[in-house]
Amino acid sequence: MPEDTIPYDDLVLEALRGVVRSVLLRVLKRGMPGDHHFYITFDTRSAGVGLSKRLKDQYPTEMTIVLQHQFWDLAVTEDRFEVRLSFNNIPERLVIPFSAVRIFQDPSVHFALGLRASDGEMGKSDEGLTVVPSSLAEQEVLALPHHDNSQPEVATEALGENDEAETERKTAEVVSLDKFRKK
Repeated sequence: MPEDTIPYDDLVLEALRGVVRSVLLRVLKRGMPGDHHFYITFDTRSAGVGLSKRLKDQYPTEMTIVLQHQFWDLAVTEDRFEVRLSFNNIPERLVIPFSAVRIFQDPSVHFALGLRASDGEMGKSDEGLTVVPSSLAEQEVLALPHHDNSQPEVATEALGENDEAETERKTAEVVSLDKFRKK
């Protein structure tokens, strides 16, 4: 790309990732409001993604998590978020760079963002993958707020392609940058 061209696509993508970051920061500070909950789909091959070997083997390319009733130790930085979830009653810590997020949805208000990798990020898949130990006992536990609405269900399971939640996901409109490109 010539140096005298403003990279609007990258700037818009950065701004949309900022929306995701702002929402997670708000939840970190105030807790999950009302019926809000988030489906976050991310590329497990992206640089900086931290997963246990078990989850990486189970979801080699893409994974969707749900932040709703039970999640712990949410941390949000400028470039990533970290969260502890339970998968089949096994606690796991995930590290997810905002650059790895492909879809962010809040079905309670029919909101969704479709995010793609920027041209510079496309070639970096798997380069920076961090495998996180699966046992939280092996990890340093961060002193961050604990979120648990004491609901009996665990809504933090990863979603597969054919899960019932897929139906609910399709009701939200996904906004893709490609929709606005000139052809």
